[in-house]
Amino acid sequence: MRKTTTRGARLLGLGHFQPERVLTNDEISTMVETSDEWIRARTGIRERRVVGPDDNVLSMAVAAARMAMHDAQVTAVDLVVLASTTSTHRSPNTAGRIVAELGLDGAAAIDVNTACSGFEYALGIAEQAVRVGNANTALVVASEALSTFTDWTDRTTCVLTADGAGAVAVGVSDEPQISPVVWGTVPGLTDSVRIEGNPQRFSQDGRHVLRWALTEAAPVAHRVLEAAGVTISDIDVFAFHQANLRIIEPLAKALGVTPEQTVLRDVEESGNTSAASVPLALSKAWHRGDLVRGSQVLLFGFGGGFAYAGQVAQLPE
Repeated sequence: MRKTTTRGARLLGLGHFQPERVLTNDEISTMVETSDEWIRARTGIRERRVVGPDDNVLSMAVAAARMAMHDAQVTAVDLVVLASTTSTHRSPNTAGRIVAELGLDGAAAIDVNTACSGFEYALGIAEQAVRVGNANTALVVASEALSTFTDWTDRTTCVLTADGAGAVAVGVSDEPQISPVVWGTVPGLTDSVRIEGNPQRFSQDGRHVLRWALTEAAPVAHRVLEAAGVTISDIDVFAFHQANLRIIEPLAKALGVTPEQTVLRDVEESGNTSAASVPLALSKAWHRGDLVRGSQVLLFGFGGGFAYAGQVAQLPE
């Protein structure tokens, strides 16, 4: 057996894509009994993006991946991991189609479906592959078209769902800049977030999800920090799953986040994009110039399954 050398993985670049179509709270109020005030008070969401006739999980994923590759200034990739719970492709998988669309010569292709924690699961797989030498450069992409699985007569869910994609390029580092992933599931909540039925529609038990987020998410986040060998004070940016501002803000408070630290709140203008929400929010802030190069970021996703995952990563220098 060939002896492997110890090495780490790092973020090289970030990318994102959102459809042009903006869906406001006022527009939703014409479909179901609600209002802009009601939606903002319970979710913090002002507007969201939804796919048009030319958008889908694949097209958004490719656009975000291209942006991440350009940001990283890489042209060769040997692993693509795609996180999505709304892709309609079974075989070939969507990651394989991304490989073909981008003209990546023989890259390995993996699809991951753990819903809202999908990006963190996919990044964990890519980090391990790079660290042990199975890949030198990887693309981690999360793309969701939740609006296509939305029941627009259900006020409890239609105000949340949105579409978009985010991506990161991952490469080799002499010193680890992406920590080991902490991941798992909560068996008692397996059916609390679902896409099922005929036709398939998104639904959730909001009370159980909220209860877990408010009582159990912070201890899991502390496990992520412990695995990374850092403390809350070492984190510059908190990139939580953009499920609901009424979850993000209490979680930040429970962790003791200070005003000097950044908590991403992209849910206000992008809605809940499931697996895409963390890389989408992070890339948007990165490309706006809101984030400092080399900052330490806590990535943390949770939701359907009921699965959770997180790691600490350093932004590109």
